[in-house]
Amino acid sequence: MTRFYIAAICIFFCAQWASAHEVRPAFLKITETADAEYYVSWKQPVNAGKRLRLEPVFPVGCETTEPKRSFGSGTLVDNFEVTCDLHSGIIEIAGLENTLTDVFVEIAYLDGEIKRQLLKPSSPSINLSTAEGAKTSAYLWIGVEHILLGWDHLLFVIGLVLLVNRRQIIGVATSFTIAHSLTLALAAFGLINIPTRPVEILIAVSIVLLAVEIMRKRRGEIGLAASRPYLIGFIIGLIHGCGFASALSDIGLPQGTELLALLLFNIGVELGQFLIVALLVIFLAIIGKMHFNRTRITEAVMTYAIGGIAMFWVIDRLKDYIV
Repeated sequence: MTRFYIAAICIFFCAQWASAHEVRPAFLKITETADAEYYVSWKQPVNAGKRLRLEPVFPVGCETTEPKRSFGSGTLVDNFEVTCDLHSGIIEIAGLENTLTDVFVEIAYLDGEIKRQLLKPSSPSINLSTAEGAKTSAYLWIGVEHILLGWDHLLFVIGLVLLVNRRQIIGVATSFTIAHSLTLALAAFGLINIPTRPVEILIAVSIVLLAVEIMRKRRGEIGLAASRPYLIGFIIGLIHGCGFASALSDIGLPQGTELLALLLFNIGVELGQFLIVALLVIFLAIIGKMHFNRTRITEAVMTYAIGGIAMFWVIDRLKDYIV
């Protein structure tokens, strides 16, 4: 009966999560090229081959040219020109309220002024008259959201907590942090360049292998991850850092404050990671106080769900190479 219970719960979780992909921010970059003339680059994420159907809506009276469309790795880019005064009025992202993603807006004027604002589903527009100047602090929130809404990174952190004992959590989290901070910095400054798709496949594979290691530990076997958790956390952290860098490259780093923006983004990732670990440890502790066997069942359900979802991702991300 216990196995049936576990299988049923896992099927439910997999059905809900299997189609989930990392929620990346969209990026609207507007550059003034002449008086009242602007070049616009509109980059939005594509999930499972489908775009989110987000559209920037400019103030009344603005004229736009036909966009030139191109596809990147997991992104759709529209480049076009806008003619009107964008020092006032409102730019809205139509459809944003129906998504989980954010939009990072950057407007660069001829006089050197730069306005940046992070738009959310709850506030999908920017008032150009009252918008403040460049706010690098927005990168902190982008980092937090990236780990909380990046399902693959989220599952890996949960898996690490399930694999190691409570005394090892801080050490493993630290090794994972050092590693992904290293590759994030190298990739952000262009010192390494790894294509997004292979990185996404490797991240999914790492989660599958982690789930296998958790099940081996539950059976009393000592696998590589259980015997060398800090080393495994570091190695896989290098891969996940490339994934973080890929998301950050979608919006870029602000000129003049690149290092600060990168630091804030990384701190945001760590804050989100700490929140996940803390909540999961508290949750398992509460379940443990209720009944020890319930803790084992809960951990088994979570492990099967993590492995099933990650395996779906592996197949889904490999299909472009197979088909």
